[in-house]
Amino acid sequence: METLTNVTVCHPRLSSAQDPNQVFLVKSLVPTTLPTNHVLIKVDRFGYSANNVTYQALGEVPHFRYFDFHKAPEDAGTSVSPKTHGVTPVWGFGTVVASTHVAIQVRERVYGYFAPTQYLVLPISPLDVNKFAFFVSRPHLPPDRRPYNQITSCSTDPLHDPSPEVEDLTMLYRPLFWTSFWCEDWINSSQYRGEATRVLISSASAKTAFCLAYLIRKRTPNSSDHSSVRQVIGLTSRKNLEFTKQLGLYDDVLEYDGFETASTINQPSQKWIYIDVAGNEELNIRVFTHFSSDAKFDLVGSIALGLTNLSPSSKSASAANWFANDFSSQRAPSTLEQFFMPEWLAVRKKQLSVAEITRLQRDAWSGLMNDCRTWGVTIRRVYGVEGVKRAYDEVIQSGIPPSQGFIWSMWEDDAPNVNARL
Repeated sequence: METLTNVTVCHPRLSSAQDPNQVFLVKSLVPTTLPTNHVLIKVDRFGYSANNVTYQALGEVPHFRYFDFHKAPEDAGTSVSPKTHGVTPVWGFGTVVASTHVAIQVRERVYGYFAPTQYLVLPISPLDVNKFAFFVSRPHLPPDRRPYNQITSCSTDPLHDPSPEVEDLTMLYRPLFWTSFWCEDWINSSQYRGEATRVLISSASAKTAFCLAYLIRKRTPNSSDHSSVRQVIGLTSRKNLEFTKQLGLYDDVLEYDGFETASTINQPSQKWIYIDVAGNEELNIRVFTHFSSDAKFDLVGSIALGLTNLSPSSKSASAANWFANDFSSQRAPSTLEQFFMPEWLAVRKKQLSVAEITRLQRDAWSGLMNDCRTWGVTIRRVYGVEGVKRAYDEVIQSGIPPSQGFIWSMWEDDAPNVNARL
């Protein structure tokens, strides 16, 4: 195999005492020969959202360990090393350019949990290969991280549509949507904590949050008696209020400032579930204080689903204290019960057949692809290593507007920064 030059995006680990918001473009050489049961994938393009910012922020947190999926390269010139720097995982599409496993073919197009890099060498579990997928060998990670180790073959994936538009939507929504999908499945397994009639979701403009709102509304039957219909209420910032309302996925959207006085949240005789996507401890205290202030409020469950308020430089106690959930019991309503999708999916795999899970996901994904194009989200495509670096710097400085989704490629293209309204 010819000698190939690679470029990988790395960031300082929080433990290194360096600024984790720095971007390092690390050059390295791709091995000219691969060990047995390895693949070399050319990473074509990948999605980047607030979810990836969270991956970076949680890179060293013991429960998540996102920096343990892909090892940072060594670069003596910039002092980059796996000990001091991390690689933030991304979901994207790639092409197999070399393989030493007999069942994995060169030129096969794949989707998986990649690194922001041009080329990626991955060790494969030799007996864990089938016509639908192969799995990366990561014995150092817990078994429930298996969904992250799956590399899906596009040619046999029932959810794959090869059109560039749908592939972009896949990279943008698929990781977030499955978190929302299985969270709603878990809540529904308890009949919404005894038929809750109101669901309050923080960080309502985040894609994980509004995908969850979408799924709750899909589950809720239509009724002429609006008092008995489950309603979804969003909490968001003033700057994101207009976008969140125009989604049409919430029955009402409230600003963080002064939400306690809104009539929507002060209705008597309603059972409430609070779903925290923001991970903002001060906001959570306000929410719990409100629901405990009057006997007419009935909070029946509280769930920690996300940490959108985290930044790479955050030192969040709530993130550090995240624990494994075996879903064997429910916590007190005023105590957040943490939801991590791989843990619940491991439970469901013992309860449902592969065929049932495949059917559920196929039907849900088909519905999303039909419905999400009216939500006013713009895809912003960025090409080339310098373009990706500039885009990351922009994210750190300004954040990611909820009305945008990034698709990045480490490869140059004739049409950089093309925008598409979906």
